[in-house]
Amino acid sequence: MGTKTSSSSVINSVIVQKYGGSSVADVDRIRNVANRIAKRVREGHKVVTVVSAMGKTTDNLISMAKSLVPKPDERELDMLLTTGEQISCALVAMALKDIGINAISLNAFQIRVLTTRHHTNARIMDIDEKRLKKYLQEHDVLVITGFQGITEDEHLTTLGRGGSDTSAVALAAKLGCDCEIYSDVAGVYTCDPKLYPQTKKLKYITYDDMLELAATGAKVLHSRSVEIAKKYNVRVYCGSSFSDEEGTWVVGTLPEWLEEPLVTGVSLDRNQVKVSIMDLPNDANIISDIFKRVAEKGINVDMISLVKNGTSTHLSFTVVPDRVEKIKDLLDDTLSVYGAKYHFYGQFAKITVVGTGMRSHYGVASKFLEVISKNGIEPEIITTSEIKISVLVPEEKAEELMKNICEEFDL
Repeated sequence: MGTKTSSSSVINSVIVQKYGGSSVADVDRIRNVANRIAKRVREGHKVVTVVSAMGKTTDNLISMAKSLVPKPDERELDMLLTTGEQISCALVAMALKDIGINAISLNAFQIRVLTTRHHTNARIMDIDEKRLKKYLQEHDVLVITGFQGITEDEHLTTLGRGGSDTSAVALAAKLGCDCEIYSDVAGVYTCDPKLYPQTKKLKYITYDDMLELAATGAKVLHSRSVEIAKKYNVRVYCGSSFSDEEGTWVVGTLPEWLEEPLVTGVSLDRNQVKVSIMDLPNDANIISDIFKRVAEKGINVDMISLVKNGTSTHLSFTVVPDRVEKIKDLLDDTLSVYGAKYHFYGQFAKITVVGTGMRSHYGVASKFLEVISKNGIEPEIITTSEIKISVLVPEEKAEELMKNICEEFDL
């Protein structure tokens, strides 16, 4: 994405807000969002508001497409899915105008959110700053469609699940201001409160910890939005649109008075499919070729395990279920050359403990694996980094295991 520019007098008073699908799910909630935005305008701010599609609109549109065509063309699917945000965007703008706020609704074409050509999973490359500033000079609120962009040759794209978060943080990076993300959850917790009601809410969390939690299943923020926030030093506030309860700030470093925890949080990512490729030749170029082809198809793979056995290599990795067909087609084309076989296994879940405190403390891995052993579980795959440990376990055992991990690490 283009570099952040210096702020003008208009930009100084701008706030970017994002409201998720549950926040705009019906007419009453849209009015509530309009009132929240209007309050900030009356406090002297200009507000750039990014909205998701209403409620389950995106899921319903995908179901409709698949009831018509088992494998919808991805370019046409993006054309369909972008209508969801346009509906909520227009309705929020109508509600704001009705209460006397100078607002305008805008889509990806109108502010030129330029993306890569990966349909259904595009990445933002740039946003037209001049257009943004022009609209901000003329209006107090810009209501902008999240989740979508356009290619250089003006085809509509979508950014993947959680893409509205990415849209909002990218806009804040461009405008040099804070970004507020509102949903039905009042901040970032050490664990999903729906799974573990005793979980603690964090007042602050670092970009690094939030990035790992988001990338491993926490639903509060999309991982790409955190990547952009870290790169451009955008402070992100996560709160609830249904209350004034204090939320969580995502920042570069914790305040000096706040002690860095050993483990910041634990996440659960369901619906993991394990892909295993057997009898590959012991050749690093072949492994590289497989992952290069996967990347070219715009497929994200997650946990990776590589085991050499004599003259052959066994490769395993995980993908989400909606990428299985793409992976299957790719492997059918690729592996026939090498005489290797592949299988899909599932359903699994990935549990991850995250904490920048792991850099300076030892014993987290042994404690984590001890809890897994006490639950009588043998992990399928284990991956680690400097600040996280992830395990792939049977999905039916994941929820109970996660609760035990929360208790063990006092989360």
